[in-house]
Amino acid sequence: MRSIRTFLLLTLLATITAVTFLSLLLGYRSSLAKTDALFDERLKNLASIIVHANHDLTPRVEKTLDLKPSVFFQIWSHDGVLIARSGNAPEHQMFNSQLSEGFHDENYADFRWRTYILQDRLFKRWVITGERIDLRYEIADKIVLSAIKPTVMAIPLAAFIIWLTVGFGLKPLRELTTQLGDKKADDLSAISIKQQPKELEQLLITINDLFNRLNDAFVREQQFSADAAHELRTPISSLKVQLHNLMSTKDITDGDLEPLKEGVERMGHVIEQILSLYQHSADQAAQQMEPLNLTDIAKMVIANEYMRFESKQQRISLNAEPVCLIKGNEFALESLLQNLILNANKYTPAKGVISVNIKSKDNAVMLCVEDSGPGIAEEDRVRVFERFYRVGGDRHASGILGCGLGLAIVQHISTFHGAKVELAVSAELGGLNVMVEFPAI
Repeated sequence: MRSIRTFLLLTLLATITAVTFLSLLLGYRSSLAKTDALFDERLKNLASIIVHANHDLTPRVEKTLDLKPSVFFQIWSHDGVLIARSGNAPEHQMFNSQLSEGFHDENYADFRWRTYILQDRLFKRWVITGERIDLRYEIADKIVLSAIKPTVMAIPLAAFIIWLTVGFGLKPLRELTTQLGDKKADDLSAISIKQQPKELEQLLITINDLFNRLNDAFVREQQFSADAAHELRTPISSLKVQLHNLMSTKDITDGDLEPLKEGVERMGHVIEQILSLYQHSADQAAQQMEPLNLTDIAKMVIANEYMRFESKQQRISLNAEPVCLIKGNEFALESLLQNLILNANKYTPAKGVISVNIKSKDNAVMLCVEDSGPGIAEEDRVRVFERFYRVGGDRHASGILGCGLGLAIVQHISTFHGAKVELAVSAELGGLNVMVEFPAI
């Protein structure tokens, strides 16, 4: 059901049409029966008039009635001689059996006839009046249909009135839909309707209650991010300082503190990734969507992280068109590129090669990050987008520090940018190829 208004219109119109048709059918049958009775009464009255008015025994054809009326008459003597008839009456007797008073249906000259026979006992003759049944029904149909026609023609008018009435009745619902559609991503204020119908009262209460709960949830989430950034980063920074001081002590070797150092680094990395994941809300990011050049963002991220590639003697290249415009949130896109590039940096061995390619293609902007690392097996390419999932478990074969959130963040950011992420084998470098397709503007 795509439209309540259309559904109500069709349902009501179908109901009205069905009821009207049934009423018309019953009325038609009743009208035909009454019309038939009137026609029979006419035949009977005509016969009585002829009996009382016609005392002329001279056989003749009545010329004055030769206007082809629907009713005919014959006057027969008791011994079977035609005394008189109307111009449209047959010259022969229509009855094979003996004449008897009353109504009769007879077949004559390929037509069905309705007749009435009345005996004139004074002059010992028979008066027969009648008409063709098909002509009778034709006249009856015209009479009945002329009464039905206005009713049938009123159905389109009823449809128009129903359409306007239903539209007026659904006006509060349209107003509610408009208010919901016009709301910004950060607008969680209550909705109110000027003329609120009783049927929408509970719906509005539920929607406004939902908005209040969502607002409270967003406030708690923002507060959590702020508190987590302060409460978690500060002690880890202190641990790093203390660890540095311990490593400067002559009595303690670097090897003794290496596991502790690795644990602190891992904890710091996990916290930063979790905070990054929850900072990128689709609703919040939508408020700051703007046209951005993906090439410029890639240049900035590579420049900021270049020392990491330098330390591993890796070669990174950017092959991009000068302008590749997409609509997005700058902070989120920086995080997406940073995760992709740092993943390539971590899992590509020393002196390896990393290639970042950006180009426009068929109303889309393609971002490809390729490396010469070990890649990801095909059976693991779906699961790596799950949070905290790492190929091979927490103890990755490479021994690289990680928590399994990098590609989950990439997928999360891509989703609210309307982008698609695919993993494949790099045809040129042999490692992983991460392809992100953004809609172009």
